[in-house]
Amino acid sequence: MSQYGKPEYWEERYSRDPEPFDWYQRFNGFKDLVQGTFTPESKLLNVGAGNSRLSEEMFDEGYQNITNIDISHVVTKAMLEKYKDKGPNFRYIHMDARAMEFEDGSFDGIIDKATLDSILCGESSANNAQKMISEIHRVLQPKGVYFVISYGLPEHRLLYLEKPEYDWNVVVKQVHKPTISTSIAITNEDKDSPNVHYIYVCTKVFFCFIAQGQKK
Repeated sequence: MSQYGKPEYWEERYSRDPEPFDWYQRFNGFKDLVQGTFTPESKLLNVGAGNSRLSEEMFDEGYQNITNIDISHVVTKAMLEKYKDKGPNFRYIHMDARAMEFEDGSFDGIIDKATLDSILCGESSANNAQKMISEIHRVLQPKGVYFVISYGLPEHRLLYLEKPEYDWNVVVKQVHKPTISTSIAITNEDKDSPNVHYIYVCTKVFFCFIAQGQKK
């Protein structure tokens, strides 16, 4: 489904179908993992937020400092209107995750639910995936955590996430798939994935410096 990498596809999709849609998992599916990692004060970024209920459900659980970005003008405008009463720290911004406009180290945590998978279904997939991951690494604070919720098997996703230029530790978790399937196209390499979704927990390493500039 190479159209997943094209902004015009998402503009048409969200214009045609404005109803909320959640890829893979609702918040309850991995809430324990989020609550064990972030505090209500954490500054969070949801990349490729679309019209998912994820950030709304997290807001209701006390996570009220969430920035949501999406490549679609249509869905960003709709979500701004829908959530206009949530307060100044619950934001929707039209932005490309491959070229973000945030300062380095802006966020304590970043959540990616199917965005990496969508990019990997598109044209120039490897190049675009690396652009996005590099930007995520840049805007994530030291000790910050990047969650990737994916159908992709570890032998396929870790090729992108465990590049030497990313100073983070990656732990792979599993959650059972809901009974309702998603409509995302599966790449050939992932067609044999089991009845689970994978959560790649990427924790950015924090270096402190001791005498003579050595890392510790």
